Amino acid sequence: MTTNHPRIDFHTLVPNVWQAMLGLERASREGLDHSLLELVKIRASQLNRCAFCLDMHTKDARKAGESEERIHLLSAWEEADGYYTERERAALALTEAVTVLTDGFVPDEVYERAARHFPDEELARLLAAIVTINAWNRIAVTTRKQPGTYQP
Repeated sequence: MTTNHPRIDFHTLVPNVWQAMLGLERASREGLDHSLLELVKIRASQLNRCAFCLDMHTKDARKAGESEERIHLLSAWEEADGYYTERERAALALTEAVTVLTDGFVPDEVYERAARHFPDEELARLLAAIVTINAWNRIAVTTRKQPGTYQP
């Protein structure tokens, strides 16, 4: 069985990369609804099995006023009728498609669904936010960043 001890302190070893990631994070979230962003970050982190990011973003979502029901039902959002708006559902579908890339592409219907709910610039920022949380997940999972220490 693998133990989950932290491996390296990424942000100390490559502070310029860390700062660039923080810059991408800040730029991608401009103009997007905070609650929507937290839902996207939680869903991508569930798919990527990133405990650190799940801990962080569920805490941030709660602090921002997100309900426990919506947080708990997020892994089954498609079946949770009435809990998420059509706009949120479109963002979550895009999040899953970009995160998983099962067939090596994002299906047209998923992209078009998102495009109906987000103007081009907002859609581009949403895509950047999805790409960014996936990068954060991969850093945290690879370095075995430990959950539980983050405070909003």
